Amino acid sequence: MSPGGNVQSSNVYVIDDDAAMRDSLAFLLESAGFTVKLFESAQNFLDDVQDIETGCVLTDIRMPGIDGIELLRQLHSASSTHNFPVIVMTGHGDIPLAVEAMKLGALDFLEKPFEDDRLVGVIKKALAQDASAKKGDTVAAEIAARVSSLSQRERQVMEGLVSGLSNKLIARDYNISPRTVEVYRANVMTKMQANNISELVRLAIRAGVLKD
Repeated sequence: MSPGGNVQSSNVYVIDDDAAMRDSLAFLLESAGFTVKLFESAQNFLDDVQDIETGCVLTDIRMPGIDGIELLRQLHSASSTHNFPVIVMTGHGDIPLAVEAMKLGALDFLEKPFEDDRLVGVIKKALAQDASAKKGDTVAAEIAARVSSLSQRERQVMEGLVSGLSNKLIARDYNISPRTVEVYRANVMTKMQANNISELVRLAIRAGVLKD
């Protein structure tokens, strides 16, 4: 897909043990106007973290040695040095891991395979997060109002979705049909104003539906 227009150059640090994935991401992100630095392991990134400029971290969640979850823990403990917005890349079925990552401070997650334009958009949002941080209290109140608009069953379905459960498993838990779950799921996404599961997870965490 085409890169995202006139993007001001900003730092993106890509961490992935797959060389082909690193090269592919570097090509895409540099084409979109980002300044990209590649790391083959989280340890290599942590070794350099004191000397690198602020920017967005894009990391795989499953890696040998220090994985994405442990990386987030270490960055969190060193937050006085840098406060990097972190986006994690996950494989199919890794929603519970992604939820854990977001509880540890990850800004968002992307399930592989993801669309190029979505990745560029998420990185833009990550790099702009400081500018929107001042709106935090207003946003939190708005999210709480969205949650309050859910019916009890919609709230239950949302909790199942952000826990990584399939429609079938949610249906079994509440003794309803998968088709009914689909209807509730659509209502949840509309009322919460979420375009995808990663947005729903982020909103649920902000609203306290998913607690640390």
